Amino acid sequence: MTTDVLDLILADHRRFEDLFRDLRDRTNDRGKLLDELSTRLVAHAEAEEAEVYPALRRFKDITDEEVEHGAEEHAEGNEELLALLEIEDTESDAWEEQLGELVKAVAHHLDEEERTILSDARETVPEARRAELGAAFVEARDARIEAGCGELDYVRDLVARTKK
Repeated sequence: MTTDVLDLILADHRRFEDLFRDLRDRTNDRGKLLDELSTRLVAHAEAEEAEVYPALRRFKDITDEEVEHGAEEHAEGNEELLALLEIEDTESDAWEEQLGELVKAVAHHLDEEERTILSDARETVPEARRAELGAAFVEARDARIEAGCGELDYVRDLVARTKK
């Protein structure tokens, strides 16, 4: 298993895409899948913002603007996630439409983050430092998962805090 923070982040991104694909399939247990997505998405974003983004700001070619924009996109994704979590009927048209909005917001962020921050980091951050960041990222992400960060009330509070 890799400890490179960039590989860990990219693996999470691919997992989000798999979950989105599975959520589109009406034959799957969408409630269970949404719980997993919510938990993983929030934990991932919080771990990036706590452990990875601050460290990457110290490296050449990774700008404060890129990092701040990434955090803003996390907040937008959380808003779309909250809107989906608040729709109880996973078979409704409203749920389908909101899933589309969440997918759009998250896919945009993943694409942009991979092309800017992560690409720049691969070129400028030494492997040893990426391994250290990987350990910190996993520890922070797993702690958030254990704390139940994907639960509806937590996501509500998170969205309310970022709007202030």
